[in-house]
Amino acid sequence: MNRALVIVDVQNDFMPGGALPTVRGNEVVPVINRLQPQFGLVVATQDWHPANHGSFASNHPGRKPGEVIDLAGLEQILWPDHCVQGTKGAELHPDLVRSRIQWIVRKGTDPSIDSYSAFFDNGRRKSTGLEDELRKNGVSDVYLCGLATDYCVLWSAGDAVRLGFRTHVIRDACRGVELERGDIERAFDEMRSAGVDVVTSRDLPAPARLDDTGLELPS
Repeated sequence: MNRALVIVDVQNDFMPGGALPTVRGNEVVPVINRLQPQFGLVVATQDWHPANHGSFASNHPGRKPGEVIDLAGLEQILWPDHCVQGTKGAELHPDLVRSRIQWIVRKGTDPSIDSYSAFFDNGRRKSTGLEDELRKNGVSDVYLCGLATDYCVLWSAGDAVRLGFRTHVIRDACRGVELERGDIERAFDEMRSAGVDVVTSRDLPAPARLDDTGLELPS
């Protein structure tokens, strides 16, 4: 079994005080830092939006965050401006350990379509390249953590299952937006129904054994 840890959008704008905060999002950082040494492959994602992104309410005069529009033929929730390319808000949290992160996936770069999933845009029209990277490294099991449970983690988990990966979400290493009360629990229920294994950091198997090149040895 070859495992990968995918750290989803642990960025300043999703932290308390950020442009689009999750509930206690900062609490995931120490948990994720403890998890990283257990995996032979660690990947992170970043929302990386241009300033004219179509999901920003500010780019639709008269519209407010939380409203829903049609964007390129897809239902789109409008958000506050967040994770704009090159801004401090788009940076990974300063306390997140970077030394084990082998690759960063930047998503949401096309202004005409949003990209919640780490694998595809919301219309599944274009791949981020993450699937190819995981397969190249012989990954069978994807462990997801990060922000936000009810959007980017949820969509990433659904795509991982559809792509045939054994998919696990580490509950205590995730936090959500909770636009409506109960959204986070509904997201976990949806993941389980799709075949995702929802675990805690205490449930993880023993740390990976790596060969001299850094690849994970069979357990």
